[in-house]
Amino acid sequence: MMKQHLQKFICSRAFMKAVLAVAVPLMLQQLIASSVNLVDNLMVGMLGDAALAGVAAVNRYYMIALYGTTGLCAAASVFIAQYCGANEQEHMKESFRTMILVACVIMVVFSMLAVCFPSVIVGFFTSDAAVIAQGVSYIRVVAWSFIPTAVTLSVYNAMRSVGETKVPLRCSVVAVLTNTFLNWCFIFGNCGMPKMGVAGAALATLISRVLELTLSLVALYRTPFDFKTKLTELFVIPKEIFKKIIVKAAPLMLNEVLWSSGMAMLFKFYSYRGSDVMSAYSISTTVSDIFFTLFAGMAAASTVFISQPLGADKLDQAKENGYHLIGFSFLLALIFGVAMFSASYLVPYLYSQVSMETKMMSQNFLRIQSVMFWIYMITTQCYFTLRAGGDMKHTLIMDSGFMWLINIPIVAFVTYCTGFSYIWIYLFGQMTDLVKLAVSYHLVKKEKWVVNLTAQRDI
Repeated sequence: MMKQHLQKFICSRAFMKAVLAVAVPLMLQQLIASSVNLVDNLMVGMLGDAALAGVAAVNRYYMIALYGTTGLCAAASVFIAQYCGANEQEHMKESFRTMILVACVIMVVFSMLAVCFPSVIVGFFTSDAAVIAQGVSYIRVVAWSFIPTAVTLSVYNAMRSVGETKVPLRCSVVAVLTNTFLNWCFIFGNCGMPKMGVAGAALATLISRVLELTLSLVALYRTPFDFKTKLTELFVIPKEIFKKIIVKAAPLMLNEVLWSSGMAMLFKFYSYRGSDVMSAYSISTTVSDIFFTLFAGMAAASTVFISQPLGADKLDQAKENGYHLIGFSFLLALIFGVAMFSASYLVPYLYSQVSMETKMMSQNFLRIQSVMFWIYMITTQCYFTLRAGGDMKHTLIMDSGFMWLINIPIVAFVTYCTGFSYIWIYLFGQMTDLVKLAVSYHLVKKEKWVVNLTAQRDI
């Protein structure tokens, strides 16, 4: 019986190759971005612990905006993918318009809050005056990059939902390389540029985001995508389509905002043990992002191999693919986990200007993540499976609901009610993922995600 149960997770080599063909370009895109972020982080780290912690605090705020927008884009992408499977081009265009407009609204709100209340935002994470000063200097400039990011995310997600992953990869490569070069120029005053410190890093990010937006729009203009729309028709969205997408997107957007704000809250808890813990957590997160690129690749594969068959009313194929993706993601997670553990011996020590204690802390964070990596991956793949079928309510329960009802209360108690060190606080938080894994797979087994959304006319 057990052997028969496990059999559904085993996929053919042909399936693996097809998945990798979709996933690898996006993984490479994310890998390049994460690698450049590591280089950027190393550059900022050369300015000292306060600069590194200040930028890390701002990035926690940015992640809330980014994940909220990503939630909207992910939900709209499910509709574009399923409408693509159903060959309904006009509905694809309407879904794309909805994605762009709502994404821009989200990012504008977060951008204006950052511009108007920079010290309040950074001060939420720390009371260290030096860290706050560095963070405020960074956020005042980088906040203006939020808006072009919204449009770029929309374009990229729409492209990936129809299986196009190479165009976003090329655009991102140019943008991140530009960002790295400009960081070198503006942070340290090279090539005749003023020496701006963390403000220079923010300016480099802003310029690279505008460049990336330009490149993505040019690629969109030159390629005959079925979802492509005229600028004059940007606001032409039938109420039925708008409502349909928003009803499905709202739980996912809420989930992403709650999850990212929950991560920000956890960052605040860790910072309670000192600014060196903030810096160490920032280093470990930047390094681990290189390996978490696997998540982005499997997200794209889930859209193509689950959402598109569902839209074409091939429910059995979509269900079979869903279980195969879980099995394949487990094998990949084992490989990535070993690589992450190996990287913990080297990468933290590339930060020459941070303290040895900070380096050792970041090393410990990385090793714990590497051991837990397979748990993170299977849980996340369950999430992608539910999302691909439009089961947004359960994604809300298993992700941010779990974080705020279980993970955060436990970590908060250990942080403020015990004298445990940072490593025990982190371990208590990570161990809750075992329960989350069990809940996630249970929701997948119920198979309420095996739904053709394009066939639902009244939602």
